[in-house]
Amino acid sequence: MHYAIVSETYPPEVNGVALTVQALEQGLRARGHDVDVVRPRRHEAVAPVPGELLVHGVRLPRYPGLQFGVPATRRLLRHWKADPPDAIYIATEGPLGWSALRAARRLGIPAATGFHTRFDQYMRDYGAAWLAPVALGWMRRFHNRADATLVPTRELAGFLQLQGFRQVQRLPRAVDTERFNPRWRDNALRGEWSVGPHDLVVLHVGRLAAEKNLDLAVRAFRRVQQVRPDARFVWVGDGPARARLEADNPDFIFTGVRRGESLARHYAGGDLFLFPSRSETFGNVTLEAMASGVPPVAFDYGATREHLRDGEHGAAIADGDDDGFIAAAVRLAADDDTRTAMSRAGVDAVSQLRPQQVAADFDALLQQLVHGGRHEPIALAQTPRGR
Repeated sequence: MHYAIVSETYPPEVNGVALTVQALEQGLRARGHDVDVVRPRRHEAVAPVPGELLVHGVRLPRYPGLQFGVPATRRLLRHWKADPPDAIYIATEGPLGWSALRAARRLGIPAATGFHTRFDQYMRDYGAAWLAPVALGWMRRFHNRADATLVPTRELAGFLQLQGFRQVQRLPRAVDTERFNPRWRDNALRGEWSVGPHDLVVLHVGRLAAEKNLDLAVRAFRRVQQVRPDARFVWVGDGPARARLEADNPDFIFTGVRRGESLARHYAGGDLFLFPSRSETFGNVTLEAMASGVPPVAFDYGATREHLRDGEHGAAIADGDDDGFIAAAVRLAADDDTRTAMSRAGVDAVSQLRPQQVAADFDALLQQLVHGGRHEPIALAQTPRGR
């Protein structure tokens, strides 16, 4: 098969959407398919690699290094008329994504979209909660023009269906347990953080931005320090909130963006993972922390609801219960034996999540669209946790 993937974010950008899209592309290639990638050009001097179409992009305000693609319907029509893909996957709802949908419809090419970002919830985090219904309506119009909308959890599928989204299909996520693994724990790295083998490292990995609810992580850590004075808070990632966090918390360690083996070592160097975000569609970092042997404290939705058993792999906190989040962080910080047991159980829980299976499921879904089939509507019932 010949597939095309359209995304307004792609590595070397580091975010959940970019890395998920790359994993899907690599999974299809590993299965023997030809895959074209359409994305914005990061630097004018960078030439596309084979199988890649670069379009003009515009920087996102307040997000240096990220871009959205400008409208490119005519260019995509020319490109796909000359070499039509069998199916198209559109990962983002920006101008480039809309252009790809229009081109696909005009050419009669089946297209699936991915629901990766809760823009409606972002409105609240940036002080414009009144725009949330507008954002949701805009996303509904976009995704309902596609032949299928792919989501990572049954919880999200049920929500979207109730909001009038059609043809919602679940494509589960996985984690690379070879890359994220406790064996990467490195006491030399912990030494660079001025912590000993038995001191407590509290970890956060992700973009440092308003929608991540980072102030709750700070509050939780300050309470942790009351029971574990040896604790250090290590932040892996970057973003517009970093300067303020560093200025307000000079004792925190900020490592910046990490990739590959370095990221794996940073994960495995932690003892407790705080993930206070309430605006994720999934939250890949939860699975990465579990695979690395670091028990998470997170709100009970997305990856946490799908895969983390509260009290066994970490703590799953009811949405909006900030006091519960802080209490769980303190409780786990104070109990080394419980964290050790959770570490082992978490590694076991994600050990069967195979990226190869995600690629196979993705391939099967696209092929079904190619052949004119439809999946049965997804059930609204939730998947048993930890399965």
